[in-house]
Amino acid sequence: MMDEHIPVSEYRKRREKVLRALKGAVGVVFAGEGSPPLVGQWRPDSHFYYLTGLAREPGASVLFDPKNPDPTRRCVLLLKPRDPEMEDWDGLREPIGLPLRTQTGFDKVVRTTYLPRMLTMAARRSKRLSCLHPVGSYAGSVPQDLSIFRKIAEHMVGVSIDDQTELLNELRSVKSKPEVGVMKQAIDATTAGFEAVLATLTPGRSEAEIHGTLDRVFREHGAMGAAYNPIVGAGVNSTVLHYNANDQPIADGDLVCIDAGAEFGRYAADVTRTYPANGKFTKRQREIYEIVLKAEEAAIRAAKPGVWFHELDAIARAVIEKAGFGDYYIHGIGHHLGLEVHDASPEAPLEPGAVITIEPGIYLRDEKIGVRIEDDIQITANGSRNLTKAIIKNPDEIEARMKAAARARK
Repeated sequence: MMDEHIPVSEYRKRREKVLRALKGAVGVVFAGEGSPPLVGQWRPDSHFYYLTGLAREPGASVLFDPKNPDPTRRCVLLLKPRDPEMEDWDGLREPIGLPLRTQTGFDKVVRTTYLPRMLTMAARRSKRLSCLHPVGSYAGSVPQDLSIFRKIAEHMVGVSIDDQTELLNELRSVKSKPEVGVMKQAIDATTAGFEAVLATLTPGRSEAEIHGTLDRVFREHGAMGAAYNPIVGAGVNSTVLHYNANDQPIADGDLVCIDAGAEFGRYAADVTRTYPANGKFTKRQREIYEIVLKAEEAAIRAAKPGVWFHELDAIARAVIEKAGFGDYYIHGIGHHLGLEVHDASPEAPLEPGAVITIEPGIYLRDEKIGVRIEDDIQITANGSRNLTKAIIKNPDEIEARMKAAARARK
């Protein structure tokens, strides 16, 4: 029922942190609704998964009721009622009992039919309701917890609604040792994928073949597959930031920008490398490549606790602007990484334990030159550690590796 890469005890500690941080207010986190899609898998809300490790319980929720006089009911897991006919289609579900409580680490597990009554009683005790789900744009839908809390407020005098939408972002942005361990396994599979690409990349192959190699090798090394749609852009396609058609031939002289990462235990890796299709950078390609590499390394050196993303971006941007290509660096420096590729990101400076990407780039469409270099960086107590340094990016090493691979193919 649960993914087993993170200990049950850690999920319980996460919930206890939320319970304390609510300071008596009531909160609820929903898994979201859904059914198994024809392609891929249904995925729960990432906040819900972070708190429970449950990946296959649509409609579930976690209720935080800090003022409940019964300690076992202060954090309750609610699961949809069992449906034997649907279980014939989608698989068997555990009955509520000691094995399920032990497996999930919850003292109390009930069915979702109890949520209206339990939430109403919790609100009556506390008179404070705290929103935990992220706030979206006013043009989008209202978060489920806020929508329900407004209904409660219509029926109950003196209830207030607080904003705690940054709480889970802050918790998720700092990775534990088990989380980093799982991410390293995603990175190991990613490393193997890029090694396989370096060994087989030649003019005449297609972007689709490179995409297929990545997906196959990720899975051979234990990953669930790709954490996001890989980008394999050759020639002018290397200049398109979110290119993912991946269906064009690779020509002699092309640069190939590859942005891909494996997913292991629901955690993502996210790496970009740019390779010369024929194994040799042209003078102009190397010039652009070395500027981007210099910018990336400057930002990595500056990554440490207390630094903001915009400061890292300014450091990388200064290198690229000094070289005269500022207008061709058209995105930000990176993002948090974890359960989502663009993971929960608090509006705060970096803290020890954060895992982020650093990924500057230069895109010259008229010259068909797009270069992006991206690594996954763990923020440590005093600086940072490059988790993806095993994936080579020095241009001399790339050329030497591709030359050796060409000899081996003969």
